[in-house]
Amino acid sequence: MNTKIKDMTAGSPLKLIISFALPLMAGNIFQQLYTVVDTMVVGKALGVDALAALGATDWLYWMWLGMIQGVTQGFGILMAREFGAKQFESLRSVVGSSVSLSALSALLLLILGQIAAEPILALLNTPPEIMDGSLLYLRIMFLGIPIVMAYNLLATILRSLGDGQTPLYAMIVASISNIILDLIFVLVFRWGIAGAAIATLIAQGISSVYCLLKIKKIEFLTLHISHFTLKPAMARWLLSLGSPMAAQNAIIAIGGMIIQGIVNGYGVAFIGGFTAANKLYGVLEIAATSYGYAMITYVGQNLGAGKIDRIRTGMKWATTVALATSALIAAVMLAFGQHIVGAFISGTPEEVAAATQVGFTYLSIMSICLPILYILHVSRSAVQGMGNTVLPMVSGIAEFIMRTGGVLLLPALIGENGIFIAEVSAWLGADLILVPSYFIMIKRVSE
Repeated sequence: MNTKIKDMTAGSPLKLIISFALPLMAGNIFQQLYTVVDTMVVGKALGVDALAALGATDWLYWMWLGMIQGVTQGFGILMAREFGAKQFESLRSVVGSSVSLSALSALLLLILGQIAAEPILALLNTPPEIMDGSLLYLRIMFLGIPIVMAYNLLATILRSLGDGQTPLYAMIVASISNIILDLIFVLVFRWGIAGAAIATLIAQGISSVYCLLKIKKIEFLTLHISHFTLKPAMARWLLSLGSPMAAQNAIIAIGGMIIQGIVNGYGVAFIGGFTAANKLYGVLEIAATSYGYAMITYVGQNLGAGKIDRIRTGMKWATTVALATSALIAAVMLAFGQHIVGAFISGTPEEVAAATQVGFTYLSIMSICLPILYILHVSRSAVQGMGNTVLPMVSGIAEFIMRTGGVLLLPALIGENGIFIAEVSAWLGADLILVPSYFIMIKRVSE
């Protein structure tokens, strides 16, 4: 068996969760690094308008990316369960069917993305001066959906087997490639925003190939043509896990797009500062998503092995570590955030000052409330790992209601800071669903 594959049904839960999450954290850091570099190169080399054009696409592209990640993560829940139960033939069928469903999903999302890009950007009140740049970026990124789907599925397969190291190495290679290509395409070839998009997709392609080569070396995952045949029962089971997670992310993204539409009405400087802080949102969330991936795999494997008490113990340790991590990240961002935000922005002194102030205010509010976000990720992933992806989808609806309600009401009461507080209120709304959901599910699987 590949030594990077990790059986999480035996050994210290704390050690297993941390040792699994750390490589994912490092991988996410590299992923965020090339996202940040994209933004810095565009913002510094092309100016505030180009940065705003990139920012205007954030939530719309994230909606498609969120659906891709939701579908593949849902498939991974069943993979982890079959691996924990040591049902390797069933695992092969799950993996093969997941590949087939992912290919069909990628084709559908590519077509829908090309059709929807321009109408949705218009609906979001994208300013005319950045419309062309935003649309160009989206069209290129949507053409690369099969590449993005491939990476997310392959990384999910590895993570479901407890391998957090291979996705890390893939992301390191991709990050280095992306940074080099960014500098070449944007600064040397002068391809502008298109160059940033092309660099990102090539980097994702490299990471996909790396993961595929590693998976091919796992003996018990040797697949035959029959494993790729979609059997109705298996397809329904996989889609029952993946579809709610995709819908959950889509609902969250729609709320984000409503915010983006309102933000677009505040002018280019505000959009630029908001974009810079949103890119750092990913940095704030790095450890949270890593603990989440760890919990999906940990809970799924132990559920497959019938070790419910280990799920309870793991949840306690994951929550403790997540809260401590969120406090540390918040302290760093509050201390150095203004300088970090400023690194994204260029323009006249007045433009830079205005955009930096907007970005740092948003970053500070998110940092102070970060423990709420970390509880969200840990509890949601534990519920998903126990095979329930509907309750997390309900939490996505709660996020949508809180986010959109807040952004529509709060600015009228407290000004533009109401937009930032609306984001935090969305996290809280999700927690109010997810924390009770965990206790409901752990009781149910114990019976």
